[in-house]
Amino acid sequence: MTVDHDLQGKTAVVTGASSGIGRATAERLGQAGAVVYLVGRTTADMEQSRARIEASGGKAEVVTLDVRDFDALAAVVDRAAHDTGRLDIMVNNAGVGYQEAILDGTLDKWRELLDVNVLALLVGTQTAVRAMRRAGHGGHVVNISSVGALRPESGVYGATKYAVNYLTEGLRTELEDDDIRITAIAPGVISTNFARYLAPEIVQGIGALAGSDAEIHPGERLPDELLEAAQTALERQIAKPTDVADAVLYIVSLPHRLNIADLVIRPAKSMQLR
Repeated sequence: MTVDHDLQGKTAVVTGASSGIGRATAERLGQAGAVVYLVGRTTADMEQSRARIEASGGKAEVVTLDVRDFDALAAVVDRAAHDTGRLDIMVNNAGVGYQEAILDGTLDKWRELLDVNVLALLVGTQTAVRAMRRAGHGGHVVNISSVGALRPESGVYGATKYAVNYLTEGLRTELEDDDIRITAIAPGVISTNFARYLAPEIVQGIGALAGSDAEIHPGERLPDELLEAAQTALERQIAKPTDVADAVLYIVSLPHRLNIADLVIRPAKSMQLR
């Protein structure tokens, strides 16, 4: 099947657009012609993405917020639809992940996982669907899940991603009579800042792979050059954010008569993270 990836005249909102999959996806959609609203917490990185999108002839807006501010999140989705007269693509990418045993967790971490991975996704989806229905052009919603949803050892993080899959399936049924399609993408190991939530020895190992002897602390943002070097060193075990972004672009370019329900994207070789 031949797919036209020209998104000229369309509007997209991407959450978690400061880094990793979200940033790569926003840039892909913008370079394909969509007006992209980048939503995230790190303004400088999103401004760099906006510059790259505009250099390619596209248009982008940067909105700095924490998706746990649900009112602000809903407001930016509505703003995107109002300003451009339509909303065609909603990518719920923002997420956090603490890879720890269930009994080792804390209430604050559990609340953050649920707020970011589940509730923000629900708010974003509900607001986007309402905007898409008002505009009358149909649309696509893409929810970024994780292969962690398939592994019980992924703990509370895996449970939130299982919820993403479950909710996406339910929403698919609710949207069958609309020209709105919804997909859950479950990435495997990707060279993103998700790595900062891993066990200390794994985070230090990533630094070693990249040839860095700098002290790296779990929870701190990892430099892009470190992540890129690690991916290059283990290219069959760590995929690129652009690999997922390419899949998103393909999905949202499909005609509304089709729906890719679920998509799992894994590196060729398994990598144990716990």
